[in-house]
Amino acid sequence: MRILISGASVAGPVLAYWLHAYGYDVTVVERAPALRKTGGHAVDLFRPAMDIVERMGVLAPVQAAKTGTEHLTMYREGHERPVEVEVRRLLSAVSDRHVEIMRDDLSEIFYDATRHDVDYVFGDSIASISGDGDVTFDSGRTGSFDLVVGADGLHSNVRRLVFGPESRFTTWIGAYLAVASVPNHLGLDGRMEGVAGVGRMAGMYGAARMPDARAVFLFRTPEPLDYHHRDVAGQKELLREHFAGMGRLVPRLLAELDRTPAFYFDSITQLRLDTWSHGRVTLVGDAGYCPGPAVGGSTSLAVVGAYVLAGELAAYGGDHTRAFPAYEAELGEYVRRSRAFAVRAARSIVPGSAFDLWALAQGVRLVNHLPVALTRAVTKAGSKGVRLHDSITLKDYAARQGTTSRP
Repeated sequence: MRILISGASVAGPVLAYWLHAYGYDVTVVERAPALRKTGGHAVDLFRPAMDIVERMGVLAPVQAAKTGTEHLTMYREGHERPVEVEVRRLLSAVSDRHVEIMRDDLSEIFYDATRHDVDYVFGDSIASISGDGDVTFDSGRTGSFDLVVGADGLHSNVRRLVFGPESRFTTWIGAYLAVASVPNHLGLDGRMEGVAGVGRMAGMYGAARMPDARAVFLFRTPEPLDYHHRDVAGQKELLREHFAGMGRLVPRLLAELDRTPAFYFDSITQLRLDTWSHGRVTLVGDAGYCPGPAVGGSTSLAVVGAYVLAGELAAYGGDHTRAFPAYEAELGEYVRRSRAFAVRAARSIVPGSAFDLWALAQGVRLVNHLPVALTRAVTKAGSKGVRLHDSITLKDYAARQGTTSRP
């Protein structure tokens, strides 16, 4: 049985790994000319995703590539005294098993785990998909596949081709995120430094094995901004406008925008589709159910989604008419809870008022002084909150050997 996956970032290679383990013939097509190494940003893997990483046999390289960020120094605009955060304490409140890793490093690890068993095609993209699984690529070549999976991110090409315009499914949840690669002029090692104000927050962090640093900008607006997602110069101007007058390290970070070799800007937007599947096509990860970049644990959700999709296909012998609904049913509650958490996080991570900013600082100081065991006990009492990831129980799908026939 031949399965085509569009996208070679995170969900695509994880899905490819498990599909190959279950005996399927897998091809991954990626628009970029090579594996993306464009700077990237730090992402989180929580307990269910870490359990999958271990089952894939890549736990050691993932742990070796963790960012190593242990401390956060955050200033409030107009205040000289910083809030010092021991990151371990905060993360222990969220998950019992966690790794922060650069997205590009994670993608490379998953690619290395699959590249000898899966056919990767770089520098091409899907131009059209027929109801029978016949695919035409931008390069002009064609192919016939039993199933096609869109693992190509928030701005998914597969979703656009099969489900329609992105605007039909996106819900803006009030904020914007930007990440830029910058020189590590503060010599940050295992530490992040930032400044927070009403409606805006900026910071910079270094990571193990990374020669430079990352500048991160988060800000809120009352209404969505009017910009094109490919207009990088316009996006940088929006950042300068919304962070004008912010002191400390921010002017230096803004000055680096014109020199940065890698820049990312996007709205914090959720995808809300009634179904992720249509005929022989389905979606996985951000392409189908992004809860919101930076606020909803989308990378962990993508890893779990890829594992579940492959497992349900194996469980139903490749019959997508049964496997796709089972996949959506199995993952649905996790997706819904991630969406709800992301909406709350987007409102709180960038305070909307001076009081909210003060309350955030006091809350962090409190966590710093509570015993770790007490923090865990308090947060475990509400699994629908910050510990939603650890409350997910994974099915143990039995690997099926040999290919399955086309249904």
